[in-house]
Amino acid sequence: MKYIIHPIVMGTKVFDKGMMTYQSGYGTPYTIPIYCWYIEGGDKKILVDTGEMRPIQSEDREAAIGGKIYTFEQGLAKWDLTPESIDMVLHTHLHNDHCENDYKCENAVFYVHEREMARIHDPHPLDFRYVEDFIEDVEENGQIEMLAGDREILPGISMIHTPAHTDGGMSVMIDTAQGKAVITGFCVIDENMNPPKEIRAMEMDVIPPGTHVNAYDAYDILVKVKSSADIVIPLHEPKFASIDSIG
Repeated sequence: MKYIIHPIVMGTKVFDKGMMTYQSGYGTPYTIPIYCWYIEGGDKKILVDTGEMRPIQSEDREAAIGGKIYTFEQGLAKWDLTPESIDMVLHTHLHNDHCENDYKCENAVFYVHEREMARIHDPHPLDFRYVEDFIEDVEENGQIEMLAGDREILPGISMIHTPAHTDGGMSVMIDTAQGKAVITGFCVIDENMNPPKEIRAMEMDVIPPGTHVNAYDAYDILVKVKSSADIVIPLHEPKFASIDSIG
């Protein structure tokens, strides 16, 4: 089975670029898109993450990322979907901006690493991005399928444990007509995966996420993910905001 990946912007963040690029880019204002990814193909309606509940939809934010910002319902409608029509949600992790619309997908099964479930209920004080309110409904409804490690979800779609940004981060490997694609399970931009020459001159092949579990381990995980696929899709890369389809 070959799939097509559709990036849908369902929010943005404006912050210091160093939040993405560890030891690099500090002091540079930067806007990232927050995506929900529709995986088209087969007989299942599949999303990777669900984005923000109430995204700021403004001309300056859209200009900063080079694309349109949608609400959850607007973004799904672009592809003739509704929240109720979603069969599966594959979670990269459970920071709030990746799961705020979960409760709307009342018929979906949610695939989440067990370490993410542990963290969202008992977060470390340093990690304020976990808000358990956003997953309580689907948890109470028995919609969550917890993963202990790598898992093939469907033929041509696998989730790979990549704990670079969070303990339970899961990258999503997807077979497309253009080759194997990977949506990173950690919050990075293209510069993390393809550093500028001044970083490469320091013999670094990647830049770890600005927020990470362990910087050394994160570096190694990024190198492994980069080499594992033909198409690498960094989770917050702005260039996908202007692209309808990948693969």
